[in-house]
Amino acid sequence: QVQLVESGGGLVQAGGSLRLSCAASGRTFSTNSMYAMGWFRQAPGKEREFVAAVSWSGSSTDYADSVKGRFTISRDNAMSTMYLQMNRLQPEDTAVYSCAAVRTRIPDYFGFRASEYDYWGQGTQVTVSS
Repeated sequence: QVQLVESGGGLVQAGGSLRLSCAASGRTFSTNSMYAMGWFRQAPGKEREFVAAVSWSGSSTDYADSVKGRFTISRDNAMSTMYLQMNRLQPEDTAVYSCAAVRTRIPDYFGFRASEYDYWGQGTQVTVSS
């Protein structure tokens, strides 16, 4: 089992930046226990949507079109932590951001559908004021 805890959310003005972290605990990340990870968000009254994903190796990433060029996903496997650097935030980025993980045998695999992930954090609120 893997437990995920997000942090770093908060209130920021439009144009500002935030850095989200997702710390994993439980089963140790290693080359024998690889996990692809991703970020999703859900705004009030809307469905959960994909934001970004990163492979175990870190060499493969993907982003939603709405965040490309503004958000950067990264990970530190030694620290069992994933990050989402969010720059030039806009009011439409307001949502609860959740991280997710799935065990994989493929170092460069990642998923962009919520159904591909087995483990989820509780989420952290990001609010961008205009």
